[in-house]
Amino acid sequence: MSVEAAKWAAALGDLGWAVRTVAGEGPVDVLLPGLAIGAGAPPTRAELEGALAPADLVVVENLCSLPLNPAAATLVASVCAGRPALLHHHDLPWQRAHLAHLPPPPDDRAWAHVTINRLSRDELAGHGIAASVVYNTFDPSPPEGDRARARAQLGAGDTTRLVLQPTRALPRKDVAAGMALAAAVGGTFWLLGPAEDGFGPELARLVSGAPCPVLLGQGAPALSISDAYAACDAVVLPSTWEGFGNPSIESATHRRPLAIGPYPVADELRRFGFRWFSSADASPLARWLDQPDDDLLAHNRAVAGLFFNVADLPRRLADVLGRLPALPG
Repeated sequence: MSVEAAKWAAALGDLGWAVRTVAGEGPVDVLLPGLAIGAGAPPTRAELEGALAPADLVVVENLCSLPLNPAAATLVASVCAGRPALLHHHDLPWQRAHLAHLPPPPDDRAWAHVTINRLSRDELAGHGIAASVVYNTFDPSPPEGDRARARAQLGAGDTTRLVLQPTRALPRKDVAAGMALAAAVGGTFWLLGPAEDGFGPELARLVSGAPCPVLLGQGAPALSISDAYAACDAVVLPSTWEGFGNPSIESATHRRPLAIGPYPVADELRRFGFRWFSSADASPLARWLDQPDDDLLAHNRAVAGLFFNVADLPRRLADVLGRLPALPG
């Protein structure tokens, strides 16, 4: 179960709903392996109906959005037909080049669709599907990580300028741009996540020719995300596409400057008032690192707390639930 799905489950619990989680993997109440990405076969209809039988409301978390398990998505849509459901869309088929030929998500009069950005909401509207926007939410004052311990574990000296890219390695994450920015500010580049979707050889090539020192992974033992943000001096998110891009808000709540890439949703988020640097121009960030301005960090954390606060998620979900056509009394 994803972090955002867990937040939704907690928020629905706060609203008085008895929550039962069902997924193909992870620590959930009911495990149906056929729901997992890459599963060889979907669960049987009887298995799925049995898992969902007690539910008054079904939340479908991205399964019917980006069809990485089409058989399971088709089955879930069929079983949920005519019953109250929220379809939570993180990604849509046409937002991935290799899936652009696939149809939009299924729809039903008993369902409500929720997107994590306005861009996807508007794109769904173009396909005749009405949706609400509920942005990803965050703890505005997350636990503080241990900077000294994390940097010691990484082998980063006190004077090392550490630039964190807290993403996986995929073409759309533009790791090369992250490395270039780190080099331009005189820093060490730290990529937190692994290579996926066959990107390993390309990552190895980039690392071997990197213009700056490179650190890979969370270390051993694995550092927490709070430790990672505490250890770094700046964050880079140079992606060309993100459905949301959680580091955009996490960098603010953890009080770190962010250099962000040209993905469309970044412009949408920037309009809330964030003061970000461009990943394509290192000079302004370099000047800030030479003379840090705490006002920028305080401002970004305040914006994050005002518009992306996890404490507001129950209210936002209540608004969506109020538009469901057939919730039981």
